[in-house]
Amino acid sequence: MQENTPPTPENPPVEAVEQAIGEPQASNNEVSVELEGATAPDTMPSFEAIVREAELKAAEHHDAWLRAKAETENVRRRAQEDIAKASKFAAEKFANAMLPVKDSLEAALATENQTLESLKAGVELTLKQLVSAFESAGVSDENPLSQKFDPNRHQAISAVPAEGEPNTVLTVLQKGYMLHERVLRPAMVVVSKAPTS
Repeated sequence: MQENTPPTPENPPVEAVEQAIGEPQASNNEVSVELEGATAPDTMPSFEAIVREAELKAAEHHDAWLRAKAETENVRRRAQEDIAKASKFAAEKFANAMLPVKDSLEAALATENQTLESLKAGVELTLKQLVSAFESAGVSDENPLSQKFDPNRHQAISAVPAEGEPNTVLTVLQKGYMLHERVLRPAMVVVSKAPTS
């Protein structure tokens, strides 16, 4: 500030300016930047450090993503293998239960000079083994004699006039079979119908 210059409205004295704006302002060279509590420029991270840290985090996230993707692929592949094995070997339990039945039939055929009684006893034993195998697999027979006709479980071959309630099973021509609650084969039946007058 030059002392010879008289104060004017365009050029006020320094004391008046300092009082009007508060504390003296620093020169352009001394301006400090506040960044989360840091006031000195040397405590602020450099641009290169920020980029390096971002690249490290990006690489870390990419690695985690690749691991998660690989794990998902492994789980999907194992699930597909399990489904293929379950489909391929679904009948394993039933096949194991049927092996004694086959053994009994082969033994019956290999025996020479059988009597009618021994043959009948062998067939009865084989039938018991077969029924046991069916029961272990959840297969049951459907013999609807004298029951109400059910089109979901029975197949009517014919209807004949008869006394009593119409749509009653009069004759079972062939038994049906169920796998749990699912029809394997419907029973073939003859049902009654109202007599014609």
